[in-house]
Amino acid sequence: MYRFFLAEPFAPLLRITGSDAHHISHVLRMKKGEALQIVSLDQVAAVMKITAFGEGWVEVALDHELTEAHEPTVRITLIQGLPKQDKMEWVIQKAVELGVTEILPAMMEHSVVRIDAAKAARKTERWQKIAEAAAKQSKRDIIPRIALPEPLPAILRACDADLKLLPYEAEGSRGLREALRASGDVRSAAFVIGPEGGISQAEYALAAELGFLPVSLGPRILRTETAALAALSAILYETGNLGG
Repeated sequence: MYRFFLAEPFAPLLRITGSDAHHISHVLRMKKGEALQIVSLDQVAAVMKITAFGEGWVEVALDHELTEAHEPTVRITLIQGLPKQDKMEWVIQKAVELGVTEILPAMMEHSVVRIDAAKAARKTERWQKIAEAAAKQSKRDIIPRIALPEPLPAILRACDADLKLLPYEAEGSRGLREALRASGDVRSAAFVIGPEGGISQAEYALAAELGFLPVSLGPRILRTETAALAALSAILYETGNLGG
């Protein structure tokens, strides 16, 4: 069943407008009486039935509320070093499907990609649309936030997660599973993934100074997009949010 996110509080009778209304009417060609799912601004999820169509809007009425939660019990932030080409779009799509809460694109020393302010705004708008589409497809209860790209030091200093992790290829003594099992019952976690060139020594030192725990993802060297999803999946699994 199709799911749509509304920018207004829940009510038994609602109107869907904008691009979603166009999609329902002209792409999906849905009819009166057909059912769809909505998630309101106050995060009420419900099955609604179409009652009327108008110019630029679709009216829906409550059939029943949905009580099953689709969000992880832990808030997870991915701090992703800007990768080359379209890898960021792929990471966003898959991370949202898995259950990430927000993604903070980071400008890092070894990032090949350089983005000015105007380009960053356009990129972020596109990334947010990709996140919204992935959230709809995977039946999320929220649309994860994709932030504007910022320099890594600013992101690290602002991070207030309970558990802060730094997957690092040179870390040989502490594995990710060990760190997760020793952390106890965390409510929020953040982790840093470097770009293709990895994390610089200065970035590593600053992250460690700010409480980010270096961890290993195993003996194999992973591509940046693989590392992001591997770490996210491990966090979800160890916290009981991936079939556990």
